[in-house]
Amino acid sequence: MERQFTSSDTFVEAPSAPQKTRLEIFWNLFRKNRLAMFGLVIFILFFFTALIGLLLTSGQDPFFDPAQVRLQEKLRAPLSSPNLDSLRPDEVPRLGIYLFGTDDLGRDIFSRMLQGAWVSLTVGFVAVGISVLVGILLGGVAGWFGEKRISMIRILSVILFLTGAAMVLSGAYLSSIWFLGGALLCLVFSVYGADIFLLGTISVDSLIMRLVDIMLCFPSFFLILTVVALLPASIYNIMIVIGLTSWMGTTRFVRAEFLSLREQDFVTAARALGVGDFRIIFRHMMPNAIAPVLVSATIGIATAILTEAGLSFLGFGVPPPHATWGNILSDGKRFIFDAPWITFIPGIAILIVVLCFNLFGEGLRDALNPKLR
Repeated sequence: MERQFTSSDTFVEAPSAPQKTRLEIFWNLFRKNRLAMFGLVIFILFFFTALIGLLLTSGQDPFFDPAQVRLQEKLRAPLSSPNLDSLRPDEVPRLGIYLFGTDDLGRDIFSRMLQGAWVSLTVGFVAVGISVLVGILLGGVAGWFGEKRISMIRILSVILFLTGAAMVLSGAYLSSIWFLGGALLCLVFSVYGADIFLLGTISVDSLIMRLVDIMLCFPSFFLILTVVALLPASIYNIMIVIGLTSWMGTTRFVRAEFLSLREQDFVTAARALGVGDFRIIFRHMMPNAIAPVLVSATIGIATAILTEAGLSFLGFGVPPPHATWGNILSDGKRFIFDAPWITFIPGIAILIVVLCFNLFGEGLRDALNPKLR
């Protein structure tokens, strides 16, 4: 006899497969891209090589001394053995051979490449970190507060004040008085009589995006070259200048994401609950807008490494005694036919590292963008 089911009977659903997290979905998509996985592996190897190079080439008595001069051993080919009869015990290479050869001063190129790896990695990450921070700040402000309007005369007062402050820091006290006085006058007129100048107002979005357009009009490398030539030679100046001249792409990415996200339902709900602007920006919107920024930052690291190598090649980069791949390349250009390894070894290293970051960035883009899956 067939049993009749009543409302009191319970049904047990078959267990469903556990849902994958976003990280698992991302990893499954990313590892299918073999070129991206190759870039990731090379990046990890480069990172640990740079870290080991820092430990082995720094200090008072480093294990590998990149500054050790052996004039009697100059321009030795890779894998050549040292002439022990002409070397003091402390001048003998640690590995017993010159793995990458020597330069025109007899310095071990392998030791200099290890030191240069850390310099390149530091410049790349710090410069991109600065550009990402500036880009997120300006892009977020343009995307969220873009419709607000500000007085042009107040903008002029800020520009004059910053110029005067820069002159004070540089020691030009007399000239700074005129700029600081002009900033004070503009501030007074902005409060009591701004309309006398007929400058009007401008939206925050227009102001920031016009600044981006102006920055993009300058050839970035020549702008960096000009600024670096005016500043004292320092690795910190190199990182700051590269970072402050490469934030425009991140600003555009973040602004575009914010313009699309601020009309979403979760943002409207947060506003209805009385959540503050900055909490909405950094807690709710920024995590959803960070994906294209990560891709841009990864590729930006490769660009920063190339820029630093170019500056060092031209003699405007990191000053001695620090070895960088760019100045090793520059040292070798005079011996391109007599000792080609001085040029080829750092050149191939730059090629591989930049290529790995580009492949890694393309893989991130494909894995994070659902339209490209």
